[in-house]
Amino acid sequence: MSGKTVIVTGANSGIGKATAMALAQMGTHVVMVCRDRVRGEQAQQDINAQASGGVELLIADLASQQQIRRIAAEFLSKGRSLHALVNNAGVTLNERSETEDGIETTFAINHLAPFLLTSLLLDVLQQSAPSRVVTVSSAAHLFGTIDFNDINSQHGYGGLRVYGASKLANILFTTELARRMERTGVTANSLHPGSVATNFGRNNGGPLRMMVKMMAPLMRSPARGAETSIYLAASPDVEGVTGRYFFNSREKRPSKAARDERDAGRLWRISEEMTRTLD
Repeated sequence: MSGKTVIVTGANSGIGKATAMALAQMGTHVVMVCRDRVRGEQAQQDINAQASGGVELLIADLASQQQIRRIAAEFLSKGRSLHALVNNAGVTLNERSETEDGIETTFAINHLAPFLLTSLLLDVLQQSAPSRVVTVSSAAHLFGTIDFNDINSQHGYGGLRVYGASKLANILFTTELARRMERTGVTANSLHPGSVATNFGRNNGGPLRMMVKMMAPLMRSPARGAETSIYLAASPDVEGVTGRYFFNSREKRPSKAARDERDAGRLWRISEEMTRTLD
């Protein structure tokens, strides 16, 4: 990985920071995408103090499509290669809210943000091939269903259900991306990081916060949770492997719903409409 460039979203803490740290320690130039500048700069300093690859920081709220487009343009303006994109950022919310684009927030951040960022960077990923797109999904996809008639979750909102649907969307996105990128040198894989002790979910109250707190002693560390992301971004063992789902750095069969190629294509087309990326 020495001399290569990788973008990691949600990189100021938890799995994202551990992923960025490990890749930078391999000599990779890591571009961190963070929402909070103060926390992002602190993480940048922490990683630079322990790694030789060099770390760059881009600030964006991934709930905002305008800000995603801005950081993509900022990266592309520098004319550099991109060898891997790790779509790591995610959120789960007890109560329904909408972004400035009028989209339900969990779906916007967990699915549409990686869809849009990847779409905007696809040309440079192809020019830099062999290159990789790694998307952090979750075992929560097992209880996820996508209601194409209520993609914006306007009826009967449930935080865990919507989160599961967004994680299912991550795998369907990966499946369709892999199909579209056949013979381009760009691979796409998704993963479950395991139950990880991070700040994820703790911005909520009620049952979700209580569940996270109770499970914390049983959870793996962020470094352990980042291992599969690092493996898929950097290991020669998965060179050319695409369209797969991994757990503990091993391929795993996802749910039947996650293997539905027709739904993958349908979700892609809807995502294009919602992000205004139609050709």
